[in-house]
Amino acid sequence: MKKTIAIILSLLIILSAVPFTGAFAAEENGAPSDYATEAALYVHAVSGSADTQAWQAWQSVHDEDFEVAKPNEKYFFLPSSAAENTIDVYNGFDAAVTLNGVSIASHATESVAYTADTAYTVSAGGNNYTLKIMNSNAEGAIYINNPDADGNGTDLMTYLNETKENSAKATGAIVTPDGKIDNTVIKKIKGRGNTSWDKPKKGYNITYDKKVGIAGMEKNKKYSILPNYQDDSLSRNRILYDLSDAVGLPYASDSRYVDFYVNGYYWGSYLMCEKVEPGSLVPEVTDDGYLNKDGTIKEDFPFIAEVDASATEGDYYVTTNNMKITIKAPEVDPGQPGYEEVKNYVKEKFNAFYTATAPSGDLASVADVNSVAKLYLINELGKNWDSGVSSTFFTYRQDENGNYKFYGSPVWDYDNSLGNAKGIEWDLRNIGVTDYEEYTGWWCQHKGKTSASAKRSNNVIARISQNADVKAVLPRIWFERFMPALDHFTGAKYDKEINADFYTREAYYDLIKDSAAMNYESGWLLNTGSWIADHSSQKVAHYDSATQKMVVDSQTTNYAQDFEGMYNYASDWMLSRAAWLSEQFAPNYVPSPLLGDADLDGEVNIIDATAIQRHNAGIISLPEEAKVSADVDKDGEASRKKNALFFDNYGFYQKSML
Repeated sequence: MKKTIAIILSLLIILSAVPFTGAFAAEENGAPSDYATEAALYVHAVSGSADTQAWQAWQSVHDEDFEVAKPNEKYFFLPSSAAENTIDVYNGFDAAVTLNGVSIASHATESVAYTADTAYTVSAGGNNYTLKIMNSNAEGAIYINNPDADGNGTDLMTYLNETKENSAKATGAIVTPDGKIDNTVIKKIKGRGNTSWDKPKKGYNITYDKKVGIAGMEKNKKYSILPNYQDDSLSRNRILYDLSDAVGLPYASDSRYVDFYVNGYYWGSYLMCEKVEPGSLVPEVTDDGYLNKDGTIKEDFPFIAEVDASATEGDYYVTTNNMKITIKAPEVDPGQPGYEEVKNYVKEKFNAFYTATAPSGDLASVADVNSVAKLYLINELGKNWDSGVSSTFFTYRQDENGNYKFYGSPVWDYDNSLGNAKGIEWDLRNIGVTDYEEYTGWWCQHKGKTSASAKRSNNVIARISQNADVKAVLPRIWFERFMPALDHFTGAKYDKEINADFYTREAYYDLIKDSAAMNYESGWLLNTGSWIADHSSQKVAHYDSATQKMVVDSQTTNYAQDFEGMYNYASDWMLSRAAWLSEQFAPNYVPSPLLGDADLDGEVNIIDATAIQRHNAGIISLPEEAKVSADVDKDGEASRKKNALFFDNYGFYQKSML
């Protein structure tokens, strides 16, 4: 950056080293806390609240170096909790200010009527300003405040952004659209990310002092707040996390669109996510789960491992098969019991897993085949640039029979997916991929090849994609788990059960569009550099189930270079990619029997219930395949008692056996 963020924020009239007189006295009437120390107008997230944390100062549009071209043009970027026509405004100037006909005394708060997207004229501090007010529709707002993060007067963001290793405590507020405010203290906030950390809009890990729920998410202490800086749709991570949940991948991170404010400054639209952590997101793994009660090391224990090429000396990792495997949990510090033993154990188990991913390897003996197959499909659907290189997680835990196996999850970090990234030209040439930006063509099996002529890659996701156990289940998983979810996403085949995990494309757009408008109006650019692919046009495709072929539109769809256009490009690219994958998997797809379909006619109804009863009475004998379908609780019997599982007031159980 051309200037330090401390200077930037001062220019934007956000921060000063000396608090103004009477700040604390005014708090009783609804005023900002001591982080708001500069002469400015401030707006609260909720009208009529005495809360001191959820305030934002007016600010000017900035560029990506935080330079301000028009300092006298100001904005309030309101969260979804703000009332549609009135706001509480605090005057931080030393003289009265009039806003939309309402006089606000110095260091006082007044309720002011407003109309969104209308420019108001304000005279304050000897200058004339215009003030425009924008409203978000995001699922929540996160406020974090600390004007003295290092004890030497350094504001929080300046301190955190100096290095990813810096961390600090803070106060703050979690605000939901209904106006509820949670002021749980932030125990620690610090930077996160690898290549994304070098971008001006950064991500952070946040640890609250106690478990908090954010906009309906399950209560947790630890969250990651993602900037989605390189994703002009602001939605690729959210959509693929939720899709992973819908297709049955364990530990898919729940997330919400939020607006993010620090020390009264609006930092843009973010995605608040459950952090990849033991105990909360992955309950089977704990940081002390490797220890017996007497402090000795267990013979077997669960862990979370990440394939992470960016692991450095400060990380807890092992190297195996030319891969760095970071041990996310249990994370043992040097000098603690089991430090080397845990590393050796993880290396041994991951070696066995990696060996089993060979084309003819017995992967089912060491891994849950369905989950690693789904992990591969998520990466293949997205053409994820980081597939098998970084942010590729596996959880090692016991299955339902008590056997320890690898599971392909949690999923993480998909902003460089769904046609977003151009990739690295020399790398693509080396592996022989010429269509990376297109929605056609295989990707994961080529990622990590040493040359275009190489038969196979050593990349772990590439190996999984070629394993016989995985290839055997891919068509069924694709057509019976992924495609119903994606058909729901289009809105054409709405499914209430799927919608509990994965929304329609219109619903996601409605949740983020106004927050996105604020994000880009505040200064974050839609085009974030040479890494991003051309999103201006494409020929959209769909899958014709009758012919089992992908059908490509004859006309090109052009996309406006605004948020709506970029969101639609990402959505259309994903659905077109799904059409291409469907064509590839169709020749090998044999539908799974429907549970309860005793007469094998493709439907579950009262005739099937009768057939099971007749079979149990010895009147008829069901064929072996029909017995499998009738065994809805999978205990090896087609029992009459099972009728209730799929036959309840003539509502029939029709789920796939996958």
